[in-house]
Order: sequence, then C-alpha cells, then structure tokens
Amino acid sequence: MTTNTVISGDALEELKKLKAGTVQAVIADPPYYNVLEDEAWDTQWKTPAEYLEWCDAWVAESIRVLRDDGLCFIFGQLGKREHAFIHLMSRLSQQHQFHDLIIWDRAVGYNERRDSFTPQYEMILVLRKGDEVKFKKDAVRIPYDAATIETYLKDRRYKDPAARRAHLEKGKFATNILRVPSLKGASKEKCGHPSQKPIDLIEKLVACSTDEGDLVLDPFLGSGTTAVAAQRLNRQWIGIERDERYIAITQERLKTDLQAEQDHLLASAAQN
Repeated sequence: MTTNTVISGDALEELKKLKAGTVQAVIADPPYYNVLEDEAWDTQWKTPAEYLEWCDAWVAESIRVLRDDGLCFIFGQLGKREHAFIHLMSRLSQQHQFHDLIIWDRAVGYNERRDSFTPQYEMILVLRKGDEVKFKKDAVRIPYDAATIETYLKDRRYKDPAARRAHLEKGKFATNILRVPSLKGASKEKCGHPSQKPIDLIEKLVACSTDEGDLVLDPFLGSGTTAVAAQRLNRQWIGIERDERYIAITQERLKTDLQAEQDHLLASAAQN
C-alpha cells in the first residue's frame, strides 16, 4: 500500500480498497449535512436518513482498516439546524465501541443565531476497535506559564522540589475539551476550504494516538491539514479527496511546509 499520498476518488469506494487492520488512526472531518448550504458536497443527500446510512457505511469501512489498538476521530456539530450529528453519535456508538467525546472549543463563536446561544464548539466522536488502544497522554500536555510553576512549587506538601519542577515543566494533562482558536478569514493558515480545521488541533489528535512511523488516514482530506500534520510529526499518511482543487492545495501545502522545515534546519545549523 502506497503511503504519503492523496487518493483521488470517493471516500466510501476508496476505503473499500484499503487493506484491513493497517491504519493506526483515522481522522475524519466529513460533510455535516446541510450546514454549508452553498456547498454541493454538504447538500447531496435528500433526507437525514440517507445521510445517516451513508455515514454508517464509511465509518464501518474506517473501523475495518483500523489496527486493533487504533482510534477513529469523527468531527461533527450540533445546533438548531445542524443536529444530524446527535443521531449519528447514537447510531455509531451502538455499532462500534465508544471511546471518548472531545469538545473542540473554537474560542470564538459565530453569531448567526438570533434565538439561541452563540455556537462556539464542535464535537469529535472517538471510536475504538479493540479493548486496548494506543493513547499517548503525555503527547498533548498543556504548558504552565513560569509564574504558575513558581506558585505551585511553594506548596510544602511536595518533599522533592526538583521532581515537582520536572513534573510541572512537562505541563498539565489535556482534558477532553480542547481549546484551539478557529481559523478566521484573515488567518495565514486559511487556504480556501470552508470547513478547514486548525493544524494545531489536528496535530493534537495525531500526536495522542500514534507514534512516529504509524499510518494516519483521512477519508475527507479537503485542503490537506491532516497530511501536513502527519508530515510534521513524522507519521505516514493517506488522504482521500475527490475534488481536484483541494488536492492541488494539499500538494502545495505539503511542499511549502517541507521547504519551510528544511530552511529552518539550515538556519539552525548555520547558527551553530
């Protein structure tokens, strides 16, 4: 199986061609169903039932290609209009093993609603394949600032200040609420996809569920954020995308990111 490549085609059909039990993590940001009403890919189903049946199919294939200790991350959103995900979570959690539900706190809401609270979060349903999973909690610690570290070190209950400092300098464990600002129109990271996720968020998912060299699959690659995150973290990856415009964006992002990393290494070497 060729890795570090974009497969051009339909997600469900291409997933069926992949070998079972080969992928360590699936990171899927599928259409949410009639949320982005100007996008044909989000409005292609006539009824919620058709959308849910389609999700049943591609998720089943994603779980099939997972390794026994792998995790499948599925993005979704809830709101007055976009509530198909609540039904999808119930269905999938009955068909597969539930592992976690992550809240992505976007930090800034989008004030489109006049008769409800301003939406500020999206959700990530996490499914597992087996009873034991690879999960690296240390990989997603959140740093303490220097002042907080010094304050905590004053706690006299800790008899070994050096060990306590070492622990604090690693940062605190992340919770299942991940606060990562969403991408706004002026963001340098924004590259043309209407539902593009921040690379910092995707890197957290990749880092906590895989080791270097492991294979990450994104069935709805879009503008390639998962591929770039995997490349930065030295993971193998496969992306599936049917829109040639987004495939071109992905390839350009990968090339630019790799060049930036090479330039950084050369600059560091020159300084030393």
